[in-house]
Amino acid sequence: MNKMSVKDLKDLHGKKVLVRCDFNVPMKDGVITDENRIQGALPTIKYLLDNGAKVTLCSHMGKPHSIFSSEVKLNKKDQKKVDAGETTKEAIVEKAKKDEPKKLTLAPVAKRLAELLGGKVTFATDVIGADAKKKRAALKCGEAVLIENLRFHWEEEKKDEAFCKALAYDAEIYVNDAFGTAHRSHASTAAIVEYGIIKTAVCGFLIEKELSVMADTLENPKHPFVAILGGAKVADKLNVISNLLEKCDTLIIGGGMAYTFLKAKGCEVGTSLLDEEKIDYCKEMLEKAKKAGKEILLPVDTVVTTHFPEPIDEKIEVETVPSNAIPADKMGMDIGEKTRKLYADKVASAKAVIWNGPMGVFENPTLAKGTIAVAQALADVYGKCTTIIGGGDSAAAIQQLGFADKVTHISTGGGASLELFEGKVLPGIACLNEKN
Repeated sequence: MNKMSVKDLKDLHGKKVLVRCDFNVPMKDGVITDENRIQGALPTIKYLLDNGAKVTLCSHMGKPHSIFSSEVKLNKKDQKKVDAGETTKEAIVEKAKKDEPKKLTLAPVAKRLAELLGGKVTFATDVIGADAKKKRAALKCGEAVLIENLRFHWEEEKKDEAFCKALAYDAEIYVNDAFGTAHRSHASTAAIVEYGIIKTAVCGFLIEKELSVMADTLENPKHPFVAILGGAKVADKLNVISNLLEKCDTLIIGGGMAYTFLKAKGCEVGTSLLDEEKIDYCKEMLEKAKKAGKEILLPVDTVVTTHFPEPIDEKIEVETVPSNAIPADKMGMDIGEKTRKLYADKVASAKAVIWNGPMGVFENPTLAKGTIAVAQALADVYGKCTTIIGGGDSAAAIQQLGFADKVTHISTGGGASLELFEGKVLPGIACLNEKN
């Protein structure tokens, strides 16, 4: 994808720049527990500040719903209370209006940014209100302000044009560096450019890397190209499977979705996770691969147990059985030793590999061996093969297992990565200016 980046901009000194970041970081009691996303945004922010830009940073945090009032969707727990007559929807919304601004404020992020950037970042207590306007107007060259949580305004997700204009304020340049939300067609991710409010729109260094590594690999992969898909359900990755089969040489299937493919091949899967409605789809994909001369690898042996671990780290008894002979009272929870070797050997011969989704219930130490084996296989080919982790649980696993520095690229967006794998056009990317 031939999109302009911040490096293509000339003479940034004094220019007013609006930057969409992804500061949706995990917090507990107002304290940031993982600042990877903050660290990831620093190169772009530093570049702009070092070149004398006046920078407004914006992001969402969590999923606040208090502003939506009549449109608010209650979670299951709150809905049960309403159904039982213990409270009302209006009461829950009113409480949320008081609690959510405290829980989902970006103030702790602004404080940490100021520490990392030598005090060059301030915080505005609103998004398009008086405080934001005052602090944006007072910016000096090489300074930045982080405005409050965008999703405190319903207009953000509804891509309201008036909100876009207020958000743009006096910005001359728009920079999107939030790949994790690039698949969302929201005010700050796409509409602000689509409406023609800011005409100069480029990507930051994070998105530039996503495009140069992941998008380019998908468009022009080196062969043999291996795609590894795991996770729970086939239904979650219908278009991903179909699109990748057109690009890769081998598609490796693991995780819960493997049992629907095994069922499609006539195997009994016991009490394993099964998408009954997707069995015919799996048959179609197996036939599609056969006709195209592609390979779909399924587990040849499976680690089974009698029940899903509860709690997730429960110590459980397991056994390994052939994948075509899963007992009727057992469920598959991970790939077996023979499958681990089969998958690792296929990775060893590849020139490009993408991976999305664990091979089993990797949160449980007993059921993590398959996921560990895939991570190890990718680490073993580091430097000889392009290896890409497509966000989500795979990214969490590779980082937890200590292999983060042994892969080519770990995507910063789970949902965005999947849509890229599907071959979709991401609104937050499509709106950016083309080079030349």
